[in-house]
Amino acid sequence: MRRHLVHFFWGTLIFLVGSMAVFFVAVWNGWVGYMPDMEELSNPVDKLASQVYSSDGQFIGTWNQDNANRVAIDYNSLSPHLVHALVATEDERFYEHSGIDFIALGRAIVKRGVMQQASAGGGSTITQQLAKQVYSEKARNTLERLLQKPIEWIIAVKLERHFTKEEILAMYFNYFDFLHNAVGIQRAANIYFNKEPRHLSVTEAATLVGLCKNPSLFNPLRYPDRCRNRRNVVLMQMKKCGYITQEEFKELIQRPLGIVYTRAKPIDGSADYFQSFLRQYMMAEKPERENYQEWRMREFVLDSVAWESDPLYGWCNKNQKRNGENYNINTDGLRIFTTIDTRMQQYAEQAVRKHVGGYLQAEFNKANRYKKNAPFSNNITRKTIKDILNRSCKQSVRYRTLKEQGATDEEIIRSFRTPHVMTLFTYHGNVDTLMTPIDSIRYYKSFLRAAFMSMDIHTGAVKAYVGGIDYEHFKYDMVMVGRRQVGSAIKPYLYALAMQNGMTPCSTAPNVQRTYGGWTPRNTSRARYGQQVTLRWGLQQSNNWISAYLINLLGPSQFVNILHDFGFYNPDIDRFTSPVLCLGSSELSVGEMCSAYTTFANRGVRCAPLFVTKIEDSHGNVIAKFQPLMNEVISEESAFKMLDMLQAVINGGTGGRLRSRFNIGGQIGGKTGTTNDNSDGWFMGFTPQLVSGCWVGGEDRDIHFDNTSMGQGATMALPIWAYYMKLVYADKRLGYSPSVKFDIPANFNPCQTADSISVNGIQEIYF
Repeated sequence: MRRHLVHFFWGTLIFLVGSMAVFFVAVWNGWVGYMPDMEELSNPVDKLASQVYSSDGQFIGTWNQDNANRVAIDYNSLSPHLVHALVATEDERFYEHSGIDFIALGRAIVKRGVMQQASAGGGSTITQQLAKQVYSEKARNTLERLLQKPIEWIIAVKLERHFTKEEILAMYFNYFDFLHNAVGIQRAANIYFNKEPRHLSVTEAATLVGLCKNPSLFNPLRYPDRCRNRRNVVLMQMKKCGYITQEEFKELIQRPLGIVYTRAKPIDGSADYFQSFLRQYMMAEKPERENYQEWRMREFVLDSVAWESDPLYGWCNKNQKRNGENYNINTDGLRIFTTIDTRMQQYAEQAVRKHVGGYLQAEFNKANRYKKNAPFSNNITRKTIKDILNRSCKQSVRYRTLKEQGATDEEIIRSFRTPHVMTLFTYHGNVDTLMTPIDSIRYYKSFLRAAFMSMDIHTGAVKAYVGGIDYEHFKYDMVMVGRRQVGSAIKPYLYALAMQNGMTPCSTAPNVQRTYGGWTPRNTSRARYGQQVTLRWGLQQSNNWISAYLINLLGPSQFVNILHDFGFYNPDIDRFTSPVLCLGSSELSVGEMCSAYTTFANRGVRCAPLFVTKIEDSHGNVIAKFQPLMNEVISEESAFKMLDMLQAVINGGTGGRLRSRFNIGGQIGGKTGTTNDNSDGWFMGFTPQLVSGCWVGGEDRDIHFDNTSMGQGATMALPIWAYYMKLVYADKRLGYSPSVKFDIPANFNPCQTADSISVNGIQEIYF
């Protein structure tokens, strides 16, 4: 009997040991549970957010899959106090073990498991905690957590084999979520103390390490006393391990937390609209016709052109990593170097805010004060307004959420007509109020929208990008995504076509109203009616009759072709080829317009917008470089002629306010644009160094000023350009000056031409 018991005991022991050995072998090889492969273990930093930098060397934001703002830093960027605090508190024998501390593990099993001592401490090492952070999903029950433990042990051992102790410490700090959108030690130091990690003091380091135990429980903003007590526990551990003296400990525990909280936005940093656009642009997939509804055909065409012509569009899905997978800007820890200048970006945002928020919106509110349909025009019916509001309701997040929850149409209508507590945008700060969702939609439609972009004339480098008046509340981007009718801002392209056909600024045209195939264009002014006027005067005064005369002479098809050369691929241009195109009925973006206007100051060569100069991987290797994309649109001679006329617009035409009101000196070319019913106000302006474009209007075309004096481009958009350029010129660091001249030969005569020219077979004689 005794012998049988001994045999049973040893058999059981051998079985258990053998089973455990088989189990650990299975876990090691990934047969049981999840085990990352060697490539993933070798490059865990690739799970980090991409970092976005400006052209002036500023860190402006991060992109991460879960909208965290994690940034990778190396060990040398850590304060020694951080390292000492973490090791002393979480893993005293960190430098002695190889991933698993069997002494601490045994202590935890005996004291916590057997003796039920809650204060006995845990057995997890820093490396095990890192493995849990990076590779373990949250366990749903105790059994699942017990299975995760051996997996984490093995991952910890593998991590110790592949990385130095310093690298493991850096990865631990990089991955930990310190709350309040402070993911990783870089952002935690920025957000809680407004410092870089290397500059953290002993107490600041101890505070952040204290959060590693439970950031919610020891939240420094919500529970400062509790956080301070936890910090002091960390300091005590540092004293026990010899990192600080007894005297230092006594002095340090008396110090306040010293929190200098800086709120981090979901899209952190400068140029929110730009970052949002660029992120989607780089991650775009190859356009496939079946993925676009019929009403999105324009988008399909434009995306297809971008996919073929722009290496940056869909870059992540056009390029692969060494393992054959496509890049992912949310997880690959890329460093993206953009063309944005943070100083110019700030000036652009200030200019939009000053004009739209400081003046234009107040005037718009005043004009709508007694309108029963406000903010809509009185020219539309109540049914049309109802249709617009209903459409906006169905496009809202609230509507989609209710639909997903299975709410009926009646319940949804009731919800939109029931007051809710909500936070509303105002130019004086957000306010909390009680309002029905349908009323809030109408409220937000009462705000005029704006978009502004500034780019380098010769390279296309985008220096400033303002897609709207406030990203938090108005996320739709009106620089590159949204498109509106451009009005008279399109006329320079028609005049450029005329110059290509041999005309000059001094060529004349009859200033009379004519009918062309059932179309009779109108004009806001009858100045010099019945006279032969020069093309310079026609563009300077934005005369519609002269434009109609030119497109009738040159032909709409020729105009469409040159619009393509200027970078406009909106299929509506081809679909509705007609003389009306010359008055700006086409819907184009601010970005497209800025790109096209580079042609006039760049010797006839158009520069496409350049958003990124280079991309580095997480190890600092340059994996992509981007050069300006250019194409010749018109000849140098034609470009010089256009410069003559576009400067005339500023010096004595519709853009004259830049001189008379804003007193901006130097050489400037430009053009205003105003669409029917004052729905859209445009100004495109350029200097020898910069081209900048601006659009202002309502969310819907039926939201606008009723009078042209307020609704024209010269009033709505031009001042933004003026405010921006004044700030740019004032900042001598930027290198922009009004003394720089256009690159026009000294002896160039814009009016020199042959006595006669032939356009489409029509002989025109000029005297």
